[in-house]
Amino acid sequence: MVSEYLLEMKGIDKSFPGVKALQKVDLQLKAGEVHALLGENGAGKSTLIKVLGGIYHAEAGEIFIEGQQTVIDGVTAARNAGISIVHQELVLVPYMTVAENIFLGREPGTKLNVKRTQMVKEAQELLDRYEMNIQADTLVEHLTIAQQQMVEIVKAISVNAKILVMDEPTSSISDKEVNFLFNTIRTLTKQGVGIIYISHKMSELEEICDRVTVMRDGQTVGTRVVKETTKDELIALMVGRELTNYYVRDFVKPGEVVLKCEHISDGKMAKDASFELRKGEILGFAGLVGAGRSETMKALFGLTPGSTGDVYVKGKKAEIHSPIDALKYGIALVPESRKTEGLYQVQSVKYNSTIQVLKQFISKLMVNRRKEEEITQKYIDLMRTKTPNQEQTIGNLSGGNQQKVMIGRWLATDPDILILDEPTRGVDVGAKAEIYSIMNDLTKTGVSIIMISSEMPEIINMSDRVYVMNDGRVTGCLDHDTVTQERIMQMAAK
Repeated sequence: MVSEYLLEMKGIDKSFPGVKALQKVDLQLKAGEVHALLGENGAGKSTLIKVLGGIYHAEAGEIFIEGQQTVIDGVTAARNAGISIVHQELVLVPYMTVAENIFLGREPGTKLNVKRTQMVKEAQELLDRYEMNIQADTLVEHLTIAQQQMVEIVKAISVNAKILVMDEPTSSISDKEVNFLFNTIRTLTKQGVGIIYISHKMSELEEICDRVTVMRDGQTVGTRVVKETTKDELIALMVGRELTNYYVRDFVKPGEVVLKCEHISDGKMAKDASFELRKGEILGFAGLVGAGRSETMKALFGLTPGSTGDVYVKGKKAEIHSPIDALKYGIALVPESRKTEGLYQVQSVKYNSTIQVLKQFISKLMVNRRKEEEITQKYIDLMRTKTPNQEQTIGNLSGGNQQKVMIGRWLATDPDILILDEPTRGVDVGAKAEIYSIMNDLTKTGVSIIMISSEMPEIINMSDRVYVMNDGRVTGCLDHDTVTQERIMQMAAK
């Protein structure tokens, strides 16, 4: 008897110390279907996918592929079963080339004699087929995060998988690359590939997905046909309640200029950026991938040696040559990539929460453990971070909860100016609303926020003013009352 489903996961259980991550989870995927998997951070989505991919071993449950029970006891077994995964956190090897990453573990030739010329040729053919402007012999560390994301997708496609999982595939890519991705997905489904699609962007569900399964607290709470449900119904399933006031913002007249930057340049991506930040405002920075927004903020924060330009903090010229200098002026930066730039993945929540404020609880080699725990708990509570305890290894938390810890760490420095680079990337709708609420509360206390975001609704709904960048330069500034997506795109394409 031929099964109706390409994939069935039945009654899957998985536990970690202090956490029941999955409880009798069911998921069915049809051939040629794009099946969305929704849920708040910590709901169990990534854990379920790692069970499917052979990274984790389930304590209970069964997996059927094309009607046949299949034992997936490792990554190789998953690959042999036709399963390929694009993980939310990039797993490319930075010091290897694009070609070496695409064919890692399955290089043409033998272990002692890899056919490198053939490997580069085949990798380039894949990249060209999907219209990517990337050279196969380029080192991955020289690519942007968006380009690395596209390499991950090509790597997953290249193994001719029957089941393809995409975990937040559009979190780091531009609208043009999203269109490429969706066209690729449509091509794959016509070939009978089944795709599990994890995303927090509701708009993507309507455009690309057929059905959606919602998870909450490690359990499946419902499956719906996308065309027969609504955004509000799905959010209610995800968070267990209706979510009102999604974008939390009270717009009041900002105060005096607290930061003035003139002709900021890092000699590469940031070429000539000038802007002003006022007290108690959220200043949005919009632009296409590669516009130089993140690079401008890194130069301002003292992360880029040899950067040029003038910075004035509260009317006085500031000399910022390192992050330590920036912190002295009350400036904090939450970076774009929590994995590579932000967190110590093998360390605890407590370690990651307090690493920037050691002086608050260490004096003359004496450590005040009680103070350290108080600081950690303060920001766990403020950010509503889900963690079983302060000693939990941060790499075991969901991506959204890792993001909350990283934001809390920089809030612990008590900044006057807070730079947030993609603050809600990979974060669920409930956690987004919480982060927006915290940002709004911070502005009421006089904190000034610079927010870089690739999400237009976030920029438009949360910003007092929006600076738009293109090719390392500021091309315009829009007030909250006049900003629209069309005007942003016009300036971004100048």
